[in-house]
Amino acid sequence: MPAHHQITHTNLTIRTFRTVRIFVHTIIGLIVASAVLPLVNVQHQRSLIQWWCGGLLRAFHIQVKTFGNLPSAKTQGVMFVANHVSWADIHALNGLIPLRFVAKSDIKSWPVFGYLVTKANTLFIDRSKRQAAGRIVETVSNSLIAGDNLCYFPEGTTTDGTHMLPFKSSVLQAAINAKTHIWPVAIRYINADGSINTEMAYAGETTMIESMKLIVMQKNAIVELHFLAPIQAFSGDRRALTDVAFAAIKAKLAL
Repeated sequence: MPAHHQITHTNLTIRTFRTVRIFVHTIIGLIVASAVLPLVNVQHQRSLIQWWCGGLLRAFHIQVKTFGNLPSAKTQGVMFVANHVSWADIHALNGLIPLRFVAKSDIKSWPVFGYLVTKANTLFIDRSKRQAAGRIVETVSNSLIAGDNLCYFPEGTTTDGTHMLPFKSSVLQAAINAKTHIWPVAIRYINADGSINTEMAYAGETTMIESMKLIVMQKNAIVELHFLAPIQAFSGDRRALTDVAFAAIKAKLAL
């Protein structure tokens, strides 16, 4: 599917309203993360994080459309894997079902959102330390066995949505160790005519602030979450498992 730039932009009044709404919602998030989350149980923490993520998308006026085999409130101990386009991926997924994310340690340095993601029990990977890979697999496996739903972006970085990068397989070993399922999710940001909206991407040299400005300027931002058929990871080779997930997502996105 080719990328086009048929995007309708908002006027100054709407952009100002959205910016104020985002600022207020972010302040609320900081208060909840620092003062409320430490005082409530895990279930309430997940509900608050889900509520906040959904509210942030509404503040940015990002519409989430879901398709396919959707998870339910009873879904637990599953590893979701997805292609990665934007910081909004995390909030779109978390607004639908509470997840622990497995993310690169660089995210900690994101302004404001890095702090919020950290407080949301994200598991961080330090790719500069080879010995860290074994520890993260063990940690992720234990989290899955405990019933947590996790999400991992195997590309290791973001793209503009017009292509996919090869999937890294190491963390998927945790799903095999936990004898659970891998649930592929294809993420696509589209324009009103169905073409790929590359201005939603947080990739390349784009800064967080620049990305947020581009989104606020858009009249109708849409993200599609396509939940594909879960894949059993009870045994087998992690590379083969990774290739199956990659192929399923790439086929759905028609890239």
